[in-house]
Amino acid sequence: MNRTAVVTGASSGIGEATARRLAAEGFDVVAAARRRERLDRLAAEVPGIRAATLDVTSQESVDAFAASLDRCDVLINNAGGAVGLEPVASGDVADWQQMYDVNVLGTLRVTQALLPRLIDSGDGVLLMLTSVAGLVSYEGGGGYNAAKHAQTSMTEVLRLELVGKPVRIVEVAPGMVHTEEFSLNRFRGDSSAADRVYQGVPDPLSADDVADAISWCVTRPAHVNIDRLVIRPRAQAAQHKIHRV
Repeated sequence: MNRTAVVTGASSGIGEATARRLAAEGFDVVAAARRRERLDRLAAEVPGIRAATLDVTSQESVDAFAASLDRCDVLINNAGGAVGLEPVASGDVADWQQMYDVNVLGTLRVTQALLPRLIDSGDGVLLMLTSVAGLVSYEGGGGYNAAKHAQTSMTEVLRLELVGKPVRIVEVAPGMVHTEEFSLNRFRGDSSAADRVYQGVPDPLSADDVADAISWCVTRPAHVNIDRLVIRPRAQAAQHKIHRV
């Protein structure tokens, strides 16, 4: 029987690329997100992928999703995102609430719902897709930094609390990744502002690059845990040190 991998936020970007990659690796993939029409197209295109509707901000939705699963061997907590770049002094509380509810509480809801199945599998992998924003703070990133630092802390605590259980806790923290929606959402649909983030940067990471790293982490032997994998483009030495041409 093939192992089952659940990918949240799978309707675009890193989540979609990860669903495709894990299906190619032989997993039965449950691609979960709110935008069901996109998932249905993905499932029709890629053998081994099943679409499932999931809103990680809704406990009712998470509970119904968990009840629909026969098993879960790998969980990719990918659903997340950033909104706004205002300084802390003028940040919108609603934006912070949204980022915290998706990145942190959404991750918590799904993890709590599926952790028993991961343990029961005998070789579960719980992978958190975080960000270098959860490791180093920067101006204009207050809300997103706070949410991703919380998610990183949750990952570290889970590894401590679950030691001795048959489940690995993995964190993948990407740097600059050029996807179709992340910066566009952060800049509230301003495509010009979103494009400037990547302007002049030779070869930022793609969603496929991150999916490749995720696939490598979850396919290691059962006794090997990749605690944290930080992945950046060569042009990005740090949050504030980016080579542009």
